[in-house]
Amino acid sequence: MKTTYILLMVGLLGCVSCKARNPQIESASVKLSVVEESDSAVITGDARTELYYPLLQGKRVAVFGNHTALLPSGEHLVDKLLRDGHSVSAVFSPEHGFRGTADAGEHVSSSVDAQTGIPILSLYDGGNNRPSAASMSKFDVLLVDIQDVGLRFYTYYITMCRLMTACAESGKQVVILDRPNPNGHLVDGPILDMKYKSGVGWLPIPVLHGLTLGELAQMVVGKGWLGTKAACKLQVVPCLYYTHHTLTDIQVPPSPNLPNLRSIYLYPSLCFFEATPVSVGRGTDYPFQVYGHPGMKHRSFTFTPESRSGAKNPPLKGKLCQGVDLSNLSTDEIVNKGIDLSYVIDAYKDLSIGDKFFTDFFEKLIGVSWVRTMIEQGSSAEEIRACWQSDVQRFKEERKPFLLYEE
Repeated sequence: MKTTYILLMVGLLGCVSCKARNPQIESASVKLSVVEESDSAVITGDARTELYYPLLQGKRVAVFGNHTALLPSGEHLVDKLLRDGHSVSAVFSPEHGFRGTADAGEHVSSSVDAQTGIPILSLYDGGNNRPSAASMSKFDVLLVDIQDVGLRFYTYYITMCRLMTACAESGKQVVILDRPNPNGHLVDGPILDMKYKSGVGWLPIPVLHGLTLGELAQMVVGKGWLGTKAACKLQVVPCLYYTHHTLTDIQVPPSPNLPNLRSIYLYPSLCFFEATPVSVGRGTDYPFQVYGHPGMKHRSFTFTPESRSGAKNPPLKGKLCQGVDLSNLSTDEIVNKGIDLSYVIDAYKDLSIGDKFFTDFFEKLIGVSWVRTMIEQGSSAEEIRACWQSDVQRFKEERKPFLLYEE
């Protein structure tokens, strides 16, 4: 099957789906088939104003988005909506804030956008991340436009799900302006054991789920994962000329420590170090492209994490780390890598600290208990990966009714 490489433009502020074979998803006024492959550049959902502008007429609009909600013209969705006369009454912001500059997990306060005067309502302010009743009273239609990277522990989809639940219970319409998933060609990793459900793992899906946010939203509603009996009035405006074998790049980081496509491809493998003493390069020029620790031995590569924007107090700050440099790998070398636990196994063996290597956060990231056990028992990355292939195949079948794009 032909692979098309597309440059996906995202940056700073600025289909309508079928029922997915589930009656909870409201019918759209326009019927669209699965998008076929084309040599044309991908057109993101926000650019297809003819499909969603009619839904906004006379309505108060809230936007769930951040600095990535750009149309192909370079104009931010909020600015475009205002310029075209729509009433934007609120913006909901996720982890890292509306401008995408806050650290991972950092408290982000609600505020007012200086350019437009629109209230910015943080959903990552240290509370329960659910919008308040007062927030929900500010709008009639929620527009979702945000760049995801297709991982279970990347938190934007969790915020979207919480908003969808609140909208269902309040009778508000949800319109998702879909975007390509840079990891949309991959499904990998074990399905989350829901006893490990947390703020970095919300749904019974693999680590790499391969879905766009629009497809994932349809699956969430169709599978009844919203946790409410109220029906979600969901509509998805799909991308044009996108399939699951279309590889997309980005121009602006979706979050501070994913600066380029290389980091996005390595993120599924290196994020597990966040549950260990090992640094993944936060506070360097190469976050999620290196790993190391002061106690690692006989390494030719070194780095020292320092405070900087998006990593104000990085792990191992100011300490010389010995480790491994992956920043010179080409994207062609890692595009299909998926989850490679050989990096974690390498550091685990090198540091030789046994149970002290992993924290309980590891299970929240990987989603199951048995992976840590296999690493500690000396299994290889290939042996471990083979054990979750049944999960991968089961999920691929389970998600089929909710796909908008050719696999």
